[in-house]
Amino acid sequence: MSRPHAAGVHVVALACALSAVTTRGHAAPPQDPSLALAALDRRIADLDATEQSDKQELSRIGGQLGAEHTRVVVRGRAYYKLTRAGLLPVGGGFGELVSYAMHVERARRLLETDIQDEAHLRSRAADLARELERVARDRVALASQRTEMDAARLAMEDERRRQAAFDKAFESSTGAGDYVAVYGGAGAPSPVEPVEGAPGFPSARGHLLFPVAGRAEVRAAHREGTDGPGLEIHAPVGAVVRAVYPGRVAFADRYGPYGRIVILDHGDHYYTVSGDLDEIDVKIGQDLGAGDRVGTVGDDGQGAMLYFEVRHGSQTIAPGPWLGL
Repeated sequence: MSRPHAAGVHVVALACALSAVTTRGHAAPPQDPSLALAALDRRIADLDATEQSDKQELSRIGGQLGAEHTRVVVRGRAYYKLTRAGLLPVGGGFGELVSYAMHVERARRLLETDIQDEAHLRSRAADLARELERVARDRVALASQRTEMDAARLAMEDERRRQAAFDKAFESSTGAGDYVAVYGGAGAPSPVEPVEGAPGFPSARGHLLFPVAGRAEVRAAHREGTDGPGLEIHAPVGAVVRAVYPGRVAFADRYGPYGRIVILDHGDHYYTVSGDLDEIDVKIGQDLGAGDRVGTVGDDGQGAMLYFEVRHGSQTIAPGPWLGL
C-alpha cells in the first residue's frame, strides 16, 4: 500500500526553515536537521558571547569617558587661564616670553590630545551601541528560526509516529470478541443472521450497520495515497458516526488526508476506517459493539462528510457491497 503524503508538508516546512539559516543566519545549512539545529545554536551562542563582550567594553568606556571628560575640562580651564589677556609675561624679557609660549603650546597639545581621546571613546561607544542593536536583532531572527525549525522537526517526528501507528493498526488483528453483529439504517439496529461457513466479520457482508445515523448521500471516492475505493458519506456536521460491526479501536488520531480518523479492528484482519471526523469519542484499545458511537461527522473544507473504508489487512476493498449498497 502506498503511503499518504502528509509528511511531505512537514518536510517542506523543515526545508524552508533550514534554508532560512542561509538567508538570515549567514551559515550554510547542513542536510541533517540535527546538524542544522546545532549550527544555529552555535550561531546564537556566538551572538551571546559578542553581546557580553560588547557590554563589558561599553561599561569600561563609560568609566573612561567620565575621567577623560574631567581631564578635558581641567586642561581647558588651565589653557584658558594661560592665554587670556593680561597674563602675558611681557615684563620678564624675551626668554620669559619664549618659555611662556612653549608652556602654552604644550597645554594646547595636551588639550587637543584629550579632546581627540574623548571623541574616539564616544565614537567607539556609539559603534558598540549599534553593534548591540544588531546583535539583538540577529538574536531575535535566529531565535525565530530556531523555533520554526524545532517545530518542523517535532512535526516530522509526530508525523512519523502517526504513520507508524497507522501502518501498525493493519498489521495485527485482535478479534471481534463475543459480540453479535447488528445492522440497520436510520432506526434502531437489528440482529444479523450469520452466513453459514463464513464466521465473524465476513458473515456480515451486505448487512453491516450503516455508519451514519440519519439520512446521508453516498458517493464512491478514495483518499490520496490509497489504492483502493472508499465512500464519501455526506451528512450534516455533528451527525453521529457509529461502529458498523463489533471491534476494537486500533487507531484514533489525526492522520494526513484522512483528517481525524478511527480504525476499528473487527478480527480476522478486517478493519473499517472512518475519516474526516469532527470529534473522536473513542480511545485506542476500547472495545465497541455495533452501533456504538465512534465520533461525529466533520467538514475539512470540502463539505460535511464521513470518509469510510473497509480493509482486509492493508488492502482497501469496495465498501458498498458490505453495506448492502
